[in-house]
Amino acid sequence: MKSVFLSLFGAAAMLAAGVTASSANDRYADRPPVMVSPDLSAPWVLQLGRAPGIVRQSRQEVQQPQRRYQRQAQPDQQRTAAVRAPARRMVARPQINPVYLPQEVAYDGGQKPGTIVIDTTQNFLYLVEKNGKARRYGVGTGKPGFEWSGTHKITNKRVWPDWRPPAVMIKREAAKGRYLPTYLAGGMENPLGARALYLGSTEYRIHGTNQPWTIGGAVSSGCIRMRNEDVVDLYERVNVGTTVVVM
Repeated sequence: MKSVFLSLFGAAAMLAAGVTASSANDRYADRPPVMVSPDLSAPWVLQLGRAPGIVRQSRQEVQQPQRRYQRQAQPDQQRTAAVRAPARRMVARPQINPVYLPQEVAYDGGQKPGTIVIDTTQNFLYLVEKNGKARRYGVGTGKPGFEWSGTHKITNKRVWPDWRPPAVMIKREAAKGRYLPTYLAGGMENPLGARALYLGSTEYRIHGTNQPWTIGGAVSSGCIRMRNEDVVDLYERVNVGTTVVVM
């Protein structure tokens, strides 16, 4: 009788143990295995330095992104920089009328080839050629009160000429509140431009300009203005002694 009881007790114990184990397994059967994110585990594994498939980064590679971040300007610094160095304003200049660009035209003015003829009413300069032709350029001429006419010879030629405004011009401009220098070296900022052809003993010249948009108008104090590229072209075509007729 005792043996039977022990057998039954043992079977019950084994059954209870099986049920308990089965219940425990069933409780966690649907849960995924625990995994540590590489982002969290990598720093610890890198310290070990022996994990397969992982390459240790150098100190320089790890710190480089931080240096790039430190160099980035803060918003208040960007605003300060914008105040200190404002964006340059682009000033739109009117384009020159194509009619004032150099071109070959018919000419029957009666002047011999090699003569320069300047029409101050139409703002054209003609270099007379053979066979009834002329090379025509657009020019800027004297504004009202500064018109003149006459015939002169080219007495001098200058490359990137210096500018010495006449005393009367300095006085006249000073009365308007505009003070001119007594001397300005040749260069891009010089109002005489790239070349100058001096006319007789007068103070007038055929010269370039750093204001090409004024070509075609009555804009000067008597001198004849040309685009820099045009006055360079004319300069190469004529010599000292060339006759200039201003009409």
